[in-house]
Amino acid sequence: MKLIRPCALCALLYLGFSAQLQAQVRDTVDHKPKINSFILPAAFIGYGLLSLGEKNLFSELDRTTKEELQEDHPLFAAHADDYLQFAPAAAVYGLHIAGIKGKHDLADATGIYLLSEAIMGGTVHGLKSWTHRLRPNGSAFNSFPSGHTSNAFASAEFLNQEYKDSHPWIGVAGYTVATATGVLRMYNNKHWLSDVVAGAGFGILSTKISYLIYPKLKRLVLGKAGSNYNLVPAYQQNRFGLMFSGRF
Repeated sequence: MKLIRPCALCALLYLGFSAQLQAQVRDTVDHKPKINSFILPAAFIGYGLLSLGEKNLFSELDRTTKEELQEDHPLFAAHADDYLQFAPAAAVYGLHIAGIKGKHDLADATGIYLLSEAIMGGTVHGLKSWTHRLRPNGSAFNSFPSGHTSNAFASAEFLNQEYKDSHPWIGVAGYTVATATGVLRMYNNKHWLSDVVAGAGFGILSTKISYLIYPKLKRLVLGKAGSNYNLVPAYQQNRFGLMFSGRF
């Protein structure tokens, strides 16, 4: 069967995210993060790093997956992954505008997301330069890990963290979009399977770290005054926007 490996990847990611959601439900009950919620992204990253070795099981799986995808879809070219990677994060703002509030107000949510992007971007770009891995289409030596996939899963974890308490299945939708992004990167012959799996791990982990350190960083930079500011969606004269308010 030619589609076994891509379908197996989707199943692996889906089962992993189910475990991730269950771990996060337990975190919500205890009101503090548990080590269990970091196991999945760590496993994904470990898988990707192991694939960097020459002629091992993981690198062979990369090669055979690429060959089967290209054999079945040699002319496949879609650019939806360029936009899907931002969809989960955009959904957070859309839900706020629609009146469905998340865990944080938009000011804090934006700060958390930007911090996550900074952590993820710095890590991914550093690894791309360090590993110097050739893309499967031979276009460049910056394949590992997949930046699109990392960004998509950082966004999906951001969406999940904001709504897991009140609307847990919103997180599933975000993970589904992120998984589609990773699969499209392989179908477009831009990344190896292990690039995508590692990218998912780095994306999730970056957002988790940002949620841990953002409150401390906010207090360090703004002190107690940081709690006096707010960013809320506004609708006036048939236009959507954001309104900043605070006490000085």
